[in-house]
Amino acid sequence: MHRRKFLKNSALSSAAVLGTAPLISCAERTKTESGTSTTNSPVVICTWDFGNATEKAWSVLSEGGNALDAAELGVMVEEADPSNQTVGLGGRPDRDGVVTLDACIMDSKSNCGAVMGLEGYVHPVSVARKVMEKTPHVILVGDGAAQFAREQGFPQTNLLTERSEKEWIEWKKTAEYTPIINIENHDTIGMLTLDVNGDLAGACTTSGMAYKLRGRVGDSPVIGAGLYVDPEIGAATATGMGEEVIRTVGSFLIVELMRQGKSPEEACREGVHRILKKNAGKTDFQIGFIALNKNGETGGYCIHPSFSYRQYDAQGHRNTPVNSYLKS
Repeated sequence: MHRRKFLKNSALSSAAVLGTAPLISCAERTKTESGTSTTNSPVVICTWDFGNATEKAWSVLSEGGNALDAAELGVMVEEADPSNQTVGLGGRPDRDGVVTLDACIMDSKSNCGAVMGLEGYVHPVSVARKVMEKTPHVILVGDGAAQFAREQGFPQTNLLTERSEKEWIEWKKTAEYTPIINIENHDTIGMLTLDVNGDLAGACTTSGMAYKLRGRVGDSPVIGAGLYVDPEIGAATATGMGEEVIRTVGSFLIVELMRQGKSPEEACREGVHRILKKNAGKTDFQIGFIALNKNGETGGYCIHPSFSYRQYDAQGHRNTPVNSYLKS
């Protein structure tokens, strides 16, 4: 079957075209205004300090592998790690004690796939890729997603680890949901990759809010909200309170802001400010965006301090704290 396209970019008005700063070819090497070199060297970034994930993705990119494989294999590291209780195996369950996983993936041709509310499979990102490549659809959910995963040969696994089960039993004593900012009981890993051919890709995967209402889905598997890739411009992904990211179609917005000439950090800053404006001064939640443009430039921004992104490129492997709206 042909891959399903999520959407095609709408035509820009002549005024928008005139106002758009031209992007430098990925194959060129020059100096930008910020002093950052643009090159055809590969780049991988991900939300938070998931160094094992970026290391895996870099092992693909540095050997000439493609951006899509790097993004998938990178986030799979965290999906398989039971010590990460916000993603994959060992993720914290919903209020009924069931672990449900969400993920999406998107390539350099705007092909994309997603699964929502998937139970019993460690690697929802890989199931999402199969949705993209093997069906005419973009999204499969719940029992249908699980049936598809089983038919594609993915092994079933009990995702609820002893540690997460004990915490859920303790939570039930009060059954109160009070997220603690930057204590990621509602977090995810989003990864963006650029390969030696100048192709972009991204992946986003999560177990969602801890102790969420059964059936709740956040922004992570929603193309345009938790993740968006434009082959001509760049890519963005989000973390934090998913409901707020969905309301502004946050990752799509950031890519469009980069299309208008903003740097990745400037675009992420504006994305956060749009969310804050809609919340009329409310800041008791965290949102973090990261972005990667076609030139290999990166950036991020968040509401509360302590958010960072991990990056691996020709200059090395590092964790980069981002600027925040609030300073303490």
